[in-house]
Formats: sequence, structure tokens, C-alpha cells
Amino acid sequence: MEQVTAATLKQAGKVIAVHLAYQSRADQRGRTPAKPSYFLKASSSLSLSGSEIERPAGCELLAYEGEIALVIGTAARRVSPDDAWQHVGHVTASNDLGVYDLKYADKGSNVRSKSGDGFTPFGPALIPAADVDPSALRVRTWVNGQLVQDDTTKGLIFPFRQIVADLSQLMTLEPGDIILTGTPAGSSVAVPGDVIEVEVDAPESGLTTGRLRTAVVQGTGELAEFGNVPKATDADREDAWGSAEAAGLAPKGLSAELKRKLTSVGTATLSSQLRKRGLNNVSIDGLKSTRPELRIAGTARTLRYVPNREDLFKVHGGGYNAQKRIINTLNDGDVLVMEARGEPGTGTVGDILALRAQINGAAAIVTDGGVRDVAAVAALDMPTFYTGAHPAVLGRKHIPWDTDLTISCGGATVQPGDVIVGDSDGLLVIPPSLAEEVADDAIAQEHEETFIAEMVAEGHGVDGLYPMNAAWKAKFAEWALTHPNPAAQP
Repeated sequence: MEQVTAATLKQAGKVIAVHLAYQSRADQRGRTPAKPSYFLKASSSLSLSGSEIERPAGCELLAYEGEIALVIGTAARRVSPDDAWQHVGHVTASNDLGVYDLKYADKGSNVRSKSGDGFTPFGPALIPAADVDPSALRVRTWVNGQLVQDDTTKGLIFPFRQIVADLSQLMTLEPGDIILTGTPAGSSVAVPGDVIEVEVDAPESGLTTGRLRTAVVQGTGELAEFGNVPKATDADREDAWGSAEAAGLAPKGLSAELKRKLTSVGTATLSSQLRKRGLNNVSIDGLKSTRPELRIAGTARTLRYVPNREDLFKVHGGGYNAQKRIINTLNDGDVLVMEARGEPGTGTVGDILALRAQINGAAAIVTDGGVRDVAAVAALDMPTFYTGAHPAVLGRKHIPWDTDLTISCGGATVQPGDVIVGDSDGLLVIPPSLAEEVADDAIAQEHEETFIAEMVAEGHGVDGLYPMNAAWKAKFAEWALTHPNPAAQP
């Protein structure tokens, strides 16, 4: 087979990359696109097998992405998916390297983060496209000899024929142009000293590109202040490494101990503690629970519906809309809170999406609108708090508009990250900074109230006992020595 050489790289007029193309990667990212989307990489980013790649000085998040690259053989313009593959000359291995530290500066273009010199290793051998079935190719990636990515083109969301045909609708794909077809799950961060290898093969025929080898070294030239300098957030780190755990970040949401504390006491007690702190408008009112016997605590993710307008619903209501996007990205312990303006005349969630939320680990769904398929939703382990049942779909009253912003639900203001606690009495919104102390004081309050209830049961009057005066507080302290507070114990 033909080997990739420097002359091969010079023939590439365009390097086009697909954002998300494998279902495994989409599942990892929590979103599945309805149609393919693309970005450009500079042709000067191409490099040969055996090259070194610099992690730019000041950057920490150089991520590798093993991919199958298509090399256009004959010009393609407005070709159909059925005819597209005949315009592909070769396939080979590639590594779509990029630095997440500069993604903020690109505003979606990936120009700086993905187009550094050498950031697209390519080769080492070219497999003739005519000799392989595009639906039966495999891509694998190794870091320091350890297999980290392994998938086949059967896992593609968008087959190669669709990608080539789609791109050809607006631009002429010319001989030598390169299309990077997306990476499967397993992409992560490489550090100086790492050796990354990528291989593409056709297991049925035994054809292989051989291993594309790239060594990572540390760059020494600092990026100048007259341009954007490296900057990374924890969200960037999580995306680059593949998970918060891999990035060494603290898990999101409530700790197990704080969740235990909050669910060991009733919302009535928590409400009184919030009131002592001047917070009287923190209850989500007018909702009922599908599982009133359960107490829940979690962190808020938010979704806002706006009143339906037919022309806007066509753009925002169908496909992978805001409702589906946020439900698909819920994590363990999240509470999805929906602003539906108190409008019960349509469903804001149904059984399929509620099931998806439960599978993702959501603690609850909260909506001040209606619920469809209410019997099936009520049968789930995860509770849903809602105003009532209604058979209609979103388009009757609502458009799913935007997510993870400050909203109103049941008369309360809810922000992403707020702590939501619920039981048969209702729902409360607790500022995260207060959650620990409110939980501790509520536990102490319920312990006192257990003592008070025992004294009342023994025939004592409530005057001076509820609330306790100094004498009763002294008796409580004595009682507590033999009656430790079980909710205070981890």
C-alpha cells in the first residue's frame, strides 16, 4: 500500500473535521446530534507518523482523538449519498489533537485549539477506499501501549457516505482534501512523555494502515499577551479528560452525607430553619408528588418553557430540543426543575423522557405544568412533582426554550445548583451555601421536638415546653444523654 509522505500532506487543500459522529462519544457527552456538523483545521496542522507534537506552554489539556480519515480521490460537488463513496480515494488513521485551554477563544471555530502545527498526525499507510466496506472499518488508539479507544464504523451516527454528500452540497471536495470523521468514546488528555498510536484497519480483509505514532513533548514558547492566552475551567477539564473523576475533580452535586442529612428531616423543619434566616419565599407551591412517601434531595438543573407560538415552535420545538437535551444530560442526584408558568393544559414531560431521567440518576423531576402518561410516570422509582395530568403534547401550550438559567417554578425562584428538597409536605429551594448548616440545625430541632412530643404524650402541657424555657432545656439536655440523636450520626 501507498505510504503517506510529505508530498501527500501538501496535496491537502482542506482539512474538515466532524464534531460528533460516534454514538459512544455522543453518549459520553450526553447529547446526540440530529445532523452532522463540522469545523476546519489548517492544512499546516498535518504531520507524519513518528512526529513530535508540542503541548503549548501554559496549556494543560492537550486531548487526543483517534479517527478514521478520508482522502478525497475525485472532485465531489452535490453528490448523493449513494454516489459519495466513489469520490473517496483512500482511508487512513489520524489523530485530531487539540488544546481545550484555548477553546474559549475560538467561539466554536476551533481555529486556535485544533490548528497548531502538527496537531493532525496522519498515516502511516493509505488503504484504497475501493478495497474496503466503509461500514466495516475499525479505529483503535493506544497511549503508552495501553488500548484506550476501540470502535467500528457500525457505531457511527452518520455514515461516511452521508458526511461526504452533505459537505459536497455547499463546497467542492477536491482531490487530496481530508475529512476527519469523528472520534469514538475514550478520548482523553495526553501529557509530555506520552506516545499516542492510532490504527485503522478492515478486519474482514486484513488491510491496515499500521500504527500512526506521535510523541508528546512540552513546548517552551509562551503565548503572547497580545493574543488569547491559555485558560481552562473545570468544565473544560471534565470534557478533555472524559469525566470529572478522570480529571480529578470533586463529584458534582450533594455529598452522600449532606443528602442523608437533608432527607433525614422533614421539609416542615427545614422550612422553619430557613425562615429563621429570613428566607420565607423558598417553597415551590401547588404541586403534588407521584411518590409522596419518598423524601428527595438534589441539585437543580433548570428548563424554561415559553408560551407556544407556531412559527417559533417549528424552530425550537422539534428534533433535539432543549427539553430532550437537558434530560439527556442529567446526572446522578440532579433535580430537573421546569418553568411552565403554572399552565396545566399540556404535558411538560411524559413516560419516555421521565424514564431517561431516572436512568441517568436524576433524583426527581419538578414541573409547575402538567404530566403526560401519568400512570407510567407514577410507576417509576423516581418521583415527579407536578400540577396535574394532561394528555396533550408540548406544542399545545409550550415551547422548550432554554436551559440552566434562573427560572420561576411554583412561585419560587430557582437557580442552577440550588438544593431542592421534597417530601409529602412539598418542595423547598435551599441556597447551596446554607444547605449544610440548615440541615444540621434541622436535625437538632427534630431531636428537640421528639423530646417535646414524649413529654406531651406523658401529659405535660405545652406552655413553657413548646418552645422550651430554661427549665425544660435543662431536662432536655439530661434526656439527650440517654437518647442520642440518630439522624446526627453518619
